[in-house]
Amino acid sequence: MIGGSFALALRKAGFAGRILGVSSERTTREAIELGVIHEAVTLEEATSRAELLFLSQPILHLIDDLKRLTGLLKPGAIVTDAGSTKARICAAGAEALGPQFLGGHPMAGKEARGVKHADANLFQGCNWVLTPADPAQLEAPVTQWLQARIRDFGAKLVVLDPETHDRTVAHTSHLVQLLSTTLGVTLAAHADAPRVAGPAAIEMTRVAMSDFGMWSDIFATNPENVGAAIDAFLANLTEIRNHLTDPELRATFEKAAESARKLRSPHVIEFQK
Repeated sequence: MIGGSFALALRKAGFAGRILGVSSERTTREAIELGVIHEAVTLEEATSRAELLFLSQPILHLIDDLKRLTGLLKPGAIVTDAGSTKARICAAGAEALGPQFLGGHPMAGKEARGVKHADANLFQGCNWVLTPADPAQLEAPVTQWLQARIRDFGAKLVVLDPETHDRTVAHTSHLVQLLSTTLGVTLAAHADAPRVAGPAAIEMTRVAMSDFGMWSDIFATNPENVGAAIDAFLANLTEIRNHLTDPELRATFEKAAESARKLRSPHVIEFQK
């Protein structure tokens, strides 16, 4: 879904070049039928032809494929990715490809998987994090081209080091998934919940429908940061639990509301080198 959305977003942004697809026979056949890619190729053939490779897979598979690319890229080509954790991916990319790897993470997605759910507008308004090993990577021509396309998609560029990325998304993404999952499990014990659930419950459990296969790799590659995010949340929840009838709980609501407003405020393109 993410890889297909990247291809469709490229087409919508006016890219006239050829888009190659690397996946299972069933997936690439469907992608061709949907007009997402032009042709299906092997990973090795893609490396011999493409100026840019966009890897969008479960994280541990992605790391394995980075190792397969060692010594195969065209001069001047780069590999970027959509992995939800970056420290281990970027370490593998640096070892296998050196400056020809540029870590990335579009903060966008759906609870559904598969190329049939690809959406050219998926990245509109989202944050797109790049995690270069060296800021000089951002000046390379193909990297400049990638940044321009990301802006064309309507996304907002943010540059972070991999460790900062992983600490931050543990709170803004990985914890959010676990909260939705936990809420879904909690509501499962109440048979009448579907009869009385309002929009908030439906919205908050949307990502509980996400596929575990993707998330298992995320948790496996970022366990310390996710654990710290859970601990921080539990501490705050316990504090609230202990003060449910305390008028001072108003201050917590106000602090939370201010935080929520900041999340919804317009963002500027931010480069942190």
